[in-house]
Amino acid sequence: MVAEIETDKATFEVTAPADGTVLETFFDEGALVPVFTNLFVIGEAGENVDAFRPQGAAAPEAAPTAAPEAPKVDRQVARPVPAASSGSLSPRARRFAAEHDFHPAAVTGSGPAGRVLEEDLRKQYYSSPRVSSLANKRIEEGMEVGGEGSGTGGMVLSSDLVPPATRISGIREKIARRMRESLANTAQYTLHTSANAGGLLLMRAKIKAATGVPDININDLVTFCAIQALLDVPDLNAEFIDGRVYKHREIHIGFACDTPRGLLVPVVRDAHKLTAGELSLKMKELAEQAVQGTISVDDLSGGTFTVSNMGGLGIESFTPLLNPPQVAILGVDSIQLKPVRREGRIEFIDAIGLSITLDHQVIDGAPGARFLKVVKEKIENVESLCTI
Repeated sequence: MVAEIETDKATFEVTAPADGTVLETFFDEGALVPVFTNLFVIGEAGENVDAFRPQGAAAPEAAPTAAPEAPKVDRQVARPVPAASSGSLSPRARRFAAEHDFHPAAVTGSGPAGRVLEEDLRKQYYSSPRVSSLANKRIEEGMEVGGEGSGTGGMVLSSDLVPPATRISGIREKIARRMRESLANTAQYTLHTSANAGGLLLMRAKIKAATGVPDININDLVTFCAIQALLDVPDLNAEFIDGRVYKHREIHIGFACDTPRGLLVPVVRDAHKLTAGELSLKMKELAEQAVQGTISVDDLSGGTFTVSNMGGLGIESFTPLLNPPQVAILGVDSIQLKPVRREGRIEFIDAIGLSITLDHQVIDGAPGARFLKVVKEKIENVESLCTI
């Protein structure tokens, strides 16, 4: 092959029509050449080629008897063109793009009129990061490249893309800071147990069947039982501030609430003075305000103990983080079937998981375990604690 000719519709190779030496080529690579025009001369060394020189093709500057300077062939300046336009790609370039799934947004074409040749695509393909067509589409929709491409040769695939980064909200930043402080400034440990939830389920069924009573749910009942346990074991109803322990007579119960703005902890003040129905109504009122964003700052502070319920989301066990300066937080898990041994027989019961996280700076393991045991007893006897 001595040359490659590219037309609007095809590209083909030119083989030498005779044996010999290429004495001279009349056009540079990429030049626009009229049809039926000599491109080069093959012959014996020293032969004169002027008779074959096409009009408009300049003789070499070194020739002693140069012909009058002819008009220069119009050469196109290479410029970026949209690669998505099939008309801007040569046939071989289109084939290369299809075979390699390479469709960049723009390519600098070196062919006539800025036409993109195969060599243009090849150079860009091997010298710059590649993006698959699907990834390129998703990038146009706002996705961002998360790192190096995981495809062949480092190609960026759609799976390598991530949503555009956004700054966290002020409340999210505050939550993050408090969680870091919670872990950094306390000696947290967690105890786990479970309680027979048969009484809870029976109580809940009676409430649903009754008319004219508050809609007390499982979380309300467990929180009510935790409050009753704090009356019996008040050491956990405390705060640890600047090396001092402040034990409280009043129980201001906080409860974790999922909101569109993030985790909030509304506080029911003097919760030990409320019936189960009154507690339920107050918790629902504060939760609604928290979700709507209308809750006051006063109702988000001053808690002495917190309950966090993940059971409604099917969580069987988790480690709740302390809400400093409080020294304890009770985690409530989902209700699961659990085997127990009774009088030599194995029976299955509905058991609700309980997880208590404590600050070992203030509460040792034994007092924490005793409190959890009392909570368990309250739950298993909930029907005697509250009436509807």
